[in-house]
Amino acid sequence: MDIFQRIKENPGPLGQFADYGEGYLVFPKLEGPIGPRMIFQGKEVVFWSANDYLGLCNHPEVLEADAAAAAEYGLFYPMGARAMSGETEKHQQLERELAEFTSKEAAYLLNFGYQGMVSIIDALVSKNDVIVYDIDSHACIVDGVRLHHGKRFTYQHNDIESAEKMLQRATRIANETGGGILLITEGVFGMRGQQGILKEIAALKKKYDFRLLVDDAHGFGTLGTTGAGAGEEQGCQDEIDVYFSTFAKSMAGFGAFVSADKHVIKYLKYNMRSQIFAKSLTMPMVIGGLKRLELLRTRPEIKQKLWDNVNKLQNGLRSRGFNLGDTNTCVTPVFLQGSPVEAGVMVRDLRENYGVFTSIVTYPVIPKGMILLRLIPTASHTDEEIDITLAAFEGIKEKLDSGVYAKQAEEMDVDYKKY
Repeated sequence: MDIFQRIKENPGPLGQFADYGEGYLVFPKLEGPIGPRMIFQGKEVVFWSANDYLGLCNHPEVLEADAAAAAEYGLFYPMGARAMSGETEKHQQLERELAEFTSKEAAYLLNFGYQGMVSIIDALVSKNDVIVYDIDSHACIVDGVRLHHGKRFTYQHNDIESAEKMLQRATRIANETGGGILLITEGVFGMRGQQGILKEIAALKKKYDFRLLVDDAHGFGTLGTTGAGAGEEQGCQDEIDVYFSTFAKSMAGFGAFVSADKHVIKYLKYNMRSQIFAKSLTMPMVIGGLKRLELLRTRPEIKQKLWDNVNKLQNGLRSRGFNLGDTNTCVTPVFLQGSPVEAGVMVRDLRENYGVFTSIVTYPVIPKGMILLRLIPTASHTDEEIDITLAAFEGIKEKLDSGVYAKQAEEMDVDYKKY
């Protein structure tokens, strides 16, 4: 079959929803400054879909630092890849400060989080090595593992017994190939809000020889006494061999970093293809990153405000009978029962009539018959916005449970049974 004919007939598990969801449920356009209230379809909504946990994207000191750096350097400087012509003292300074903040010997800046994780995995392992990773790992981990030419095993999500069984299998193979073992998990799983079982996994190092890589995109800045992440929160940061986080969450920017022992970072600098052959992270983000990290280190009240809002929102939802799973982080998932089409109807009601915007997740990301509305509290949200949202969720739950949304979904010009 012709390639284009195939993709026309089979648009993919998410592409199948494009005909009635694009521009509203998928690829929605939000307008105005990023914050707890934004404009959607011409109306103001309480916005719960920014990962700006600490509310830094429009912090006055951040805006000033970004603007000053852009005015001085523009948006292109430094010129090329860091290995060729893109190295600066500011890049090195941010790396030193990130390494110190995450209690590692060295750090390396990356242009993007997704690309960075894929390339870290690709660079670290050879065909003789074995990868063991959590089955619910983010897509960037999965795609990185796909590049691996050796053996790889998944363990059941946050299941230490399953992880140990896979380590046993990996150990047998590594002994035969002469390779090593890399175990990969997340500090915080971004859909369900659970912390990875880092402490339990780290304890397995006493029995098995492996290295631990942690993607802490949602934990960095939100967890731990200083905000250094899930490893600090669980008291096992020293046992994390390679620590990774993006700037696209608490740091309210773009780019990412990886921190580890000096010789590991040196190896990655000279072997990560996505960095060697890509332009250096631009100066406004580097200088802006220094300011963001300074605020993270010196303004603990910002993280405290975040957690005040998290507790108000999550306690309010639970007291109203909503299922939040076992989240123990800022990520606030609300699990409901229904089809993707019902979910679409419900979200339209939530946005149009209640003025609340949340992210919606359905099959194939989660099992059929389930709907996940994911809310991301930030330090910028107010008590009023939390109260508005709690009242809205009470309203939509009543309609969902009574079958109002199911009836509306059946009346839509959509192949309802298909979904």
